[in-house]
Amino acid sequence: MGLLLTRDTLEDHVGEEIGVSPWVEVTQADVNSFAEITRDSQFIHIDPESAAQTPFGGTIAHGFFTLSLLTYFLDEGVGVSIEGTKMGINYGFDKVRFLAPVRVGKRIRGRIKLDSVEESKPGQFRLNYEVAIEIEDEGKPALIAEWLTVVN
Repeated sequence: MGLLLTRDTLEDHVGEEIGVSPWVEVTQADVNSFAEITRDSQFIHIDPESAAQTPFGGTIAHGFFTLSLLTYFLDEGVGVSIEGTKMGINYGFDKVRFLAPVRVGKRIRGRIKLDSVEESKPGQFRLNYEVAIEIEDEGKPALIAEWLTVVN
């Protein structure tokens, strides 16, 4: 669930890390499904034998697959809910950087910080998050991003 806040307490949490999600394993089946749906069948994602011959040493998840898991991580308790609002939607990204490949079989998690809150009109809030998707036992995150959502 993450933080359930009132309109009056939103600003108190700006600059805070909201939470860290549970680890999720990236499986070859998940990567293959993503490749099929997005029509991105680059061999480094779906052909373990050929991918083993690359510097990655095996298949890796698509960057956009990794990015798309942000909504899952937010739903797993690291997002902000505002009392009295009904829904939240993606508004976009100000920045996305893919820093390290996610090898199939690795576990990843989301780390989310509330960067800013703006009431764009009465009862509608734009939340800006600083996010990182971390790879277990690796020093560099898979990605970092500045993610914008709208809650009303």
